[in-house]
Formats: sequence, structure tokens, C-alpha cells
Amino acid sequence: MENTIYKKTVIIGGVAGGATTAARLRRLDENMEIVMFEKGEYISYANCGLPYYIGDTIKSRENLLLQTPEAMKKKFNIDVRIHSEVKKINMDKKTVTVENLHTKEVYEESYDALVLATGSAPLRPPVPGIEDGNIFSLWNIPDTDRIKSFLTEKKPQSAAVIGGGFIGLEMAENLHHAGLSVSVVEMQDQVMAPFDREMACLLHENMELNGVRLFLGAGVKAFEKRENTTVLLLSDGRKLETDMVILSVGIRPVSKLAIEAGIRTNSRGGIITDAQMKTSAPDIYAVGDAVETEEIIFHERTMLPLAGPANKQARILADVLAGKERAYQGVQAASIAKVFDLTAASTGVNEKQLKNRGMVKGRDYETVLINQKSHAGYYPGAVMLSMKLLFTREGRILGAQIAGQEGVDKRIDVISAVMRLNGTVKDLAQLEMAYAPPYSSAKDPVNMLGFTAQNVLEGLAAFITCEELDARLAEGAASCIVLDVTEDAEREAFSIPGSIHIPLGQLRERLSELPADKLIVPYCAIGVRSYNAARILMQNGFGQVRILAGGTAFYKSMHYKEYNGFSSGKGESCKESGKEAGGNGGGDKTAGCITVDCCGLQCPGPIMKVKEALAAMQTGEKLQVTATDMGFARDVEAWCRRTGNTFLEAERKDKEYVVLIRKGSDACPAAENMPTAQGKTMVVFSGDLDKVLASFIIANGAAAMGRPVTMFFTFWGLNALRKPQKQKTAKTAVEKMFGAMMPRGIKKLKLSKMNMAGMGTAMMKKVMKDKNVDSLETLMKQAMANGVKLVACTMSMDVMGIKKEELIDGVELAGVASYLGDAEESNVNLFI
Repeated sequence: MENTIYKKTVIIGGVAGGATTAARLRRLDENMEIVMFEKGEYISYANCGLPYYIGDTIKSRENLLLQTPEAMKKKFNIDVRIHSEVKKINMDKKTVTVENLHTKEVYEESYDALVLATGSAPLRPPVPGIEDGNIFSLWNIPDTDRIKSFLTEKKPQSAAVIGGGFIGLEMAENLHHAGLSVSVVEMQDQVMAPFDREMACLLHENMELNGVRLFLGAGVKAFEKRENTTVLLLSDGRKLETDMVILSVGIRPVSKLAIEAGIRTNSRGGIITDAQMKTSAPDIYAVGDAVETEEIIFHERTMLPLAGPANKQARILADVLAGKERAYQGVQAASIAKVFDLTAASTGVNEKQLKNRGMVKGRDYETVLINQKSHAGYYPGAVMLSMKLLFTREGRILGAQIAGQEGVDKRIDVISAVMRLNGTVKDLAQLEMAYAPPYSSAKDPVNMLGFTAQNVLEGLAAFITCEELDARLAEGAASCIVLDVTEDAEREAFSIPGSIHIPLGQLRERLSELPADKLIVPYCAIGVRSYNAARILMQNGFGQVRILAGGTAFYKSMHYKEYNGFSSGKGESCKESGKEAGGNGGGDKTAGCITVDCCGLQCPGPIMKVKEALAAMQTGEKLQVTATDMGFARDVEAWCRRTGNTFLEAERKDKEYVVLIRKGSDACPAAENMPTAQGKTMVVFSGDLDKVLASFIIANGAAAMGRPVTMFFTFWGLNALRKPQKQKTAKTAVEKMFGAMMPRGIKKLKLSKMNMAGMGTAMMKKVMKDKNVDSLETLMKQAMANGVKLVACTMSMDVMGIKKEELIDGVELAGVASYLGDAEESNVNLFI
């Protein structure tokens, strides 16, 4: 580019793009004459903060005004002229025609360089009744003042937000916080267009849990005035009556000046610019919402009205006007929004856009969807992140979407940076992230995205989406085998209809129960165990295995209207509303409650803690449970129904769910019809760490459901019951040899596979600790505390030379007949 030094620059528009251009230009050139025209009264205000001022999160209106005309003159020596509307660009004379809206004076102002920072304006479609006095748009300070005054003076009780984009959702949240009953009407089948629908379902669920009514797939045909309210006539025939309406249906570029001057624009009116932000007219430039520029993924022309790109364009343009060599590299569509309890962020393109380009999943691109904790699970406050990554078969990153309560912003920014630097999924896997338990995990969620994407590209894993699984299930049971690899306690709380149940710890021994010629879809809570199950299956001759993406945590959110018992209003749960049963509805609901903190625990840990606490309580006493897992409230409600306890309520407090349970079924008639507990028995034959671990997980899950459990340890399984210290006993030489060769207690048990001279066992114990999975020692203590009967086979003890003194306290000695007696009273009998 040939360097051009301008003596006088005129800027039309004084908000983000215009004000940033002016300030940067002054810092680069103290002598340039800079004139900025603004049609309104305000310049450089925080339009992204307007909804939060309406919701009273931002208390002071003055905090929204980042600069004033007087301050711009004093600090930067910029001639700011407010209430001044530019009527015409006179390119032949290099002047603009300006009208002073106060004095009505019309005059011409000359320029050497002209900057169009005219921005955009909200759409007001030609819908009958749209000019009603309680129908508002939010775009600038005067709009904000009108809405704020209406809320203060009219005191509306309800509001309808038309449009589910950024401003619409932010307004819905802030009006809700202001005490209004809020509905959102969106013509598409989802809110938040940058998200794919499956990710948007997380937002739908959370909004409805917060009391917002969603009307999706419905446009507004007309507004009808009815005294002090407005009735919305929707395209699907429904009607919605409300006290006020917020329009947020889109924006249009303000480019009339450019069009009338003959400057090149696109079909939507966007001003076309090059990399130096120059238009088709000599010495005329443009920045911000009104411009068309290039996007970085496919290098196509686009328009992206976001504050970040506007400010970067303005900085580059100021450099260009000052004679520097600069070029704008294009927009990336990185965006983020707070939507009630969740933060929603995206970057790059989404899957809808890829499909619209004719790209085919599995051929042109791949996706992975995972759930990860925001920081180390054992550190208080860890919450779930749902993350979707789109990438090519060569590993190039095309886009990402994340929803969660904490840590979303830094993860989306990291991925955006890698994309901007042409990084791949391999780079995500290799990134070295700052780690400490309060902030992340040793394997950051971004790393986990990279690991999972690599597994897909290398053929180690394949995924099926919730939507794809539903389509398979609709075809009938013959289309696939849905394999539940969770523990018994988890399955009691939730299972996908038609699935078969083989806990992960039993899978290797029960492979013969699965057909090798069918598609098998393993699932668990978040996807970690189902990946392990998939690897077992794929390495044992099962050629069609696809993991349920996101696990049941995501699946339940995709079907939240079916599975959200505590918000469905269908009367199917044991939840009480209004007054407490047998009470007067007053006072502290949690008075006298026993409290349990399950924050950060992985399933079935929270259910086990609940069960242990209830076991020590009296019927009628209440238990308050705190958990960070958003699905816990659903699961524990189902668990209460199956165990004869009463789920009272679930309440959201900051990042945690607080669940209230009453022991017993006094207030839940449905629970009294539950069948009596049926026992579970198992023969623990193996002395391998992983198999003994699986047996205790199953036992604890069954005990948590109130079932009597008997574990019969025989032959090598007896080693798990041995004391770690050597005991003085009278033994024969052969018995002493047996004792020396066998592991003494659970700390000496080894993995059945991949032991690697003890390295594999040590690695497994470390991974369990990092993943907040209870150790075998803890599981055994829990089992015994929960009434699980540990029985040592006396015949096997005699054969192997193990004496009673060598066994841990609390173990019963019995023969096969005693075990078979318990087995006859059980409906499940396992051999491990």
C-alpha cells in the first residue's frame, strides 16, 4: 500500500468504531485535524452493558458513558459535534453536508480522509401493531432510558422478548432479575444462532429451569392492544399476553450515506472494504457493524456486528490513516454471553454452517462433544463444561462451542487463539496450560478436546450424537444395542429406555452376551467409562461401536422436558410445593436439617453419600444436599422414588444445586407402592485389583438402593480380605509358601491386565485419585458401613492356608450353603 498522510480526517459516527479510530489516530498524529460527527447525544457508550443496567446489575447510568464530547476534546483535542447528522457525501468536492439538529443549520465540512462508522440499527419488521407504546427496542442510551422509565412508572409484571439472540437472551435474564415473568419468542427452533441445536438445548433447559417460558419455532403475526397489555398472535396459532415487549429480531447496517454516494455495498447494504478498511471510493474508509469484511475459516466475505472486530478494525484503520502498513486479517466470530446460570461461547463456524456448505460429517469434517469439570473435581466448586469441537479430517479446527457455569471464557479464548494461529487438534492436545486445583486439571478441558479429537482421527473412538441415537431407537430395537455401563445406583436413577445393563467392571467377562455383528452404543454419565468400554469392545472383535457423545448428562438435557421431573409440572415426582406436609408453610424450611456436601463428586458418589446420611437418620427427618452437578437434582429425585424417600425440592444457589429430602414416604403415596427390597449376591473369585474394585462399586450401588448385599469371597478373592500386616499363626510349610506368594490385603492387589511390573497398578490408582474415584480401601469401608455382608469361604481358606486371624475385622466365616441361602433371596447373583 502506498503511504498516504492525511491532514484532516472526518469521522461519521461516535460509538465503538468511530471513537476508537479518533483516539488511536490522535495518539499517532498530534497535528492532524480530527472532526467526529454523531447524530445522537452520546458517544463512546457501553452498548453491550445496556441490558445489565436495565436489570440493575450495573447500578449507575453514568458508568455506561465511557467518554463525553467534552472529555474527548480535552484529552484528545478532537472536535466532537453531537446532534449533527451528515446528510450527504460530496465526493467530487471532498466534503460532507451536515445538519445541526438543534439549530437546523446546514453546512459543508471538508475532509482529506473520510471514515464511515455509521454502525447498525435494530430491525422493526412490518408487523401489525408494532408501534404500540409498550413495544421497545434496545440499541442505545435513549432506548435504555425509555425501558427503564417504563419499568419504574408502569411496574409491569410480565414481558415478552421477541428474538433469542445475544441481546434477547440478556434482556430476558435481566428482566427476570427485575422481577418480571418473562417469555422468549423465537422463530427458529433454538436460541443463540451461533450454537448448534444440541448445544442450544442446554440453554433451553436452563432458561426454563429459571422460569422463562420458551416459544420456539414461532414468529409473531400481529400485536393486539388490550387495555394495558399486548397480545401476541403467534404463527403457530398460540397467543401470548404480556405487559411489555422487547424486540430483538436482528439488525441492519446503517449505510444509506454510502449507498447514495455510490460506494460499493453488498445485497444487505454492508459497505464492502479491503484489508485496509478502504471502500470503493477514494479516501473513504469504513469500520464496524456496517462493513463487509473477510472471515478466517473459508476466507469468504461476511458481516459480523460485534464490538471486538469493530475496535480492532478501528485501530488498524487509524494506523493506515497515519501512514503505517497494516492489514485486517478477518473476523473469527468469537462470541460469549451470560444466559442465567450458564455462560455460552462459540468461535469459528458451527455444524449448521458446514452442512449448508454441502460438507458431510465423516468425510469433510468431524465433531466431538465432551463433558469436563471446570477445575479439579476434588477442589470445591468444580462444575461441568459441555464442549463441542469441529475439525477437518486433517485436524484443522473449524469451530468450537462451550456451555458451562465457570471457565468457559478462558477455554473458548484458548481455542480461538489456536485457530487464529492455524493450529490443529494436535496443538490442543499438546498445549501446556497453567494448572492448580482451583483453576483447572492436570489435563485441561482444552487438552481433553484435543485428545478426543485425536482418538477420532486415529480410529480409536467413534461417536453417535443424541439425535442420531434417537433416530436409531425410532427404527426399533434391531437397529442397535444400547449398552449402559454405569453402576446399579446410577441405573436406578436413570437409564435410556431399551438399554441393556452391563457395568464396566463386568464387561470383559460378559462379552458373550453382546452380538458382534450389531452396532453397539455404550453410554455412561459423561463419556469416560463408555470410552473405556468402547476400547474393550473394539479390541475384542466388535466392529461397530459408537460412544454416546456427552453421555447421559447431555442426553437428559437434550430431552429435558421428558426427564426433568422437578420442573415438568406433571405431578409425577414426590416433590412438594407450597406448604410443607403437616406444616403451616412458614419458618425456615431447612431448620434442623442434616447437611451433606457432594460438590465435585462423581456418580455414584453423591447417591452413596445421600444413602449413608439417610441410613443414620430417623423417618421424617430432612436432609439438605449440595451438589454442583446440574443433573444431580434429577437423578436424586428418581432415586428417592425408588427407595421410598421424599424429594421435597431442588433450588439453584449460585453454581450449586441444593436438594431437600425427607426420609421416608409419608408425603409420597407413590413410594408406598414400591416393591420390597430384593437382595444382591456375588461370588468374588478374582484377586485382581480391577475386578475386586468393580465388585465393591456394584455392592455399594446396590446398598445405596436399600438392597441387602452379600459378597462371598473364595479362592484368590480371599486375598482382598487379608490384613496388610503379617500375623503370627501356626501353619504348615505349604501354607507358609502359599501365604508368601499371595498378596496380603487390598493394597497389594494388582491389575488383571497392563500391570507392567506394578507400574500399571500405580498409574490406575493415581488416575482414580485424580478423577475423584474412591479408592478400594474407601469403597470397602463404605460397603461395610452400609451393611454389606462380607463372607469368607471356609473351604477355600482351608485349601489356601488362610487363617481367621489373618482376615480383617467384620468378615463372617461361612460355607457354600450359607451363601446359597442368601442367593435364594436375591434377584441378582454375580460371579466376579
